[in-house]
Amino acid sequence: MRAARYYGKEDIRIETDVEEDGCGEGQVRIAPSFVGICGTDLHEYLGGPTFAPVKPHPITNDTIPITLGHEFSGVVKEVGKGVTSFKPGQHVVVQPTIYCGSCGACSAGVENVCYKGGFIGLSGGGGGLSDNVVVPAGSVLNLPDNIPLDIGALVEPLSVAWHAVSAAPLSPESTVLILGGGPIGLAVVQVLVALKTKKIIMSEVSSSRQRFAREFGAHHVLDPKTYDLASVSKELSGSDGPDVVFDCAGVPASLNTACQAVRARGTVVNVAIWEKEVPFQPNMLVFKEAKYTAVLGYQRKDFQAVVDHLANGSLKPEKMITSRIRLEDLVDGGIKALINDKESQVKILVEVGRK
Repeated sequence: MRAARYYGKEDIRIETDVEEDGCGEGQVRIAPSFVGICGTDLHEYLGGPTFAPVKPHPITNDTIPITLGHEFSGVVKEVGKGVTSFKPGQHVVVQPTIYCGSCGACSAGVENVCYKGGFIGLSGGGGGLSDNVVVPAGSVLNLPDNIPLDIGALVEPLSVAWHAVSAAPLSPESTVLILGGGPIGLAVVQVLVALKTKKIIMSEVSSSRQRFAREFGAHHVLDPKTYDLASVSKELSGSDGPDVVFDCAGVPASLNTACQAVRARGTVVNVAIWEKEVPFQPNMLVFKEAKYTAVLGYQRKDFQAVVDHLANGSLKPEKMITSRIRLEDLVDGGIKALINDKESQVKILVEVGRK
């Protein structure tokens, strides 16, 4: 079968003779339809391997080369022994979390931070950028008939945002500041809109992503090069500052802004993955008794919540899709386009299904 195989930094190959895995007990074979290209995929291409294992992964036992693709929807092709909740032809979405089920984190019910964990499409175990992939039935969710397969590929990034928002003490009267208007920051805006949040402020440098933020429902969009975000966000909040700040940027300036802007006893939620250590002065939070919390990925309940809100129409992420490409065009039309043309791209989908 065809598959996009990751060998290391700047080395992704579209191969046509990759062996298919068998569909065993408790597993489901899926033919991916649409696959989103994630910022993590870009990091792997530019500077990895990071998530991609260079020694046998403790759960998948795979090492590079591995098949990429962790944001995907598809069609069930085969079910293994004991699987009764899915049938061939069914439209589904995959939660790509890989976890051991026995470590301290898993035992505490936070399998998203499993100490041995990873992701289908990053840590081995197959991936969505292939003609078919075999996954545990417990990783599969039904996609209602009114959710198209291309929108289904957005469930994963929207679930990251849903999980982040769920970690914050929000109410409909909250004022929220989001730092960074990339795909996850824009997804956070959409989740907040779905929850009818009173005031949503976005900070973003890119003019095109400022426009996307407005289209998705942000009430105020600020260029951090022009405005003192801490000061202006306090004015816009009509009080001591935003109740919650989501840091989706993950740079030293965003950390400082988040801690300076948040109100007394407010909450900063770190959503970003940091590439380097940064200096941090805890007194920025200590003197306000503010909280700093961190989130990673998502859980099953986040996926289900996103699917439910897509089905009822309160989440409308269609405009996130800025381009569709073929599997054969992954590197030039997808990876490099997102690296070199951030101004006009938000989410590029790879259409894997053969026509």
